[in-house]
Amino acid sequence: MRTKCQFGRLACCALGAALFVREAASAQTAKPPAQGAATPAPARGHAAAATSAKAEANLLQLMRGVLYPASNVLFAAQDTLTKWPMPADPSVSPNPLTTTYGGWQAVENAALAIAESANLVLLPRMCSNGKPAPVRRADWVKYTRGLRDVGLAAYKAAQMKSQDAMVDVAGQVSDTCAACHDVYREKKNGPQDRCLP
Repeated sequence: MRTKCQFGRLACCALGAALFVREAASAQTAKPPAQGAATPAPARGHAAAATSAKAEANLLQLMRGVLYPASNVLFAAQDTLTKWPMPADPSVSPNPLTTTYGGWQAVENAALAIAESANLVLLPRMCSNGKPAPVRRADWVKYTRGLRDVGLAAYKAAQMKSQDAMVDVAGQVSDTCAACHDVYREKKNGPQDRCLP
């Protein structure tokens, strides 16, 4: 039997703050090489971007800033999206569901934000308690892969514009987040032991 997930039910679907990681590669205007100088080879794939990527937020801030709001949008799509009244000026709405890019487009965007955040969760960064996030552990990598997969599944469900599909995928989102939280977040001694296996 399917049950609807509640807003903010989980903290991976509910941890982190309104800080995003800076873009790995910023656009720069390149000067043409001097006559006869060798043209530098273009950067290739993830290796080039990964060398310049730097985490700006701790893990809790990342969760609260990206995953928590994105998961709430997915959970909201289990219900009628038109129940959210449009503001007079959608371009300044703080609610993703009622912005210029609201409704099902917001749900698609939130799903993609969850999928893309798997890359951010793998960047070396600190937890809010000052301990390093265990980004090199095999189970952490497996959990982030699951996060990416469930984000892409939510994106497909959002493209269908189906509440039933969103109910199904919202359960998957909750389960995926809980798998990691059960190991790294829900600690007997509280936040001081987060990020420790």
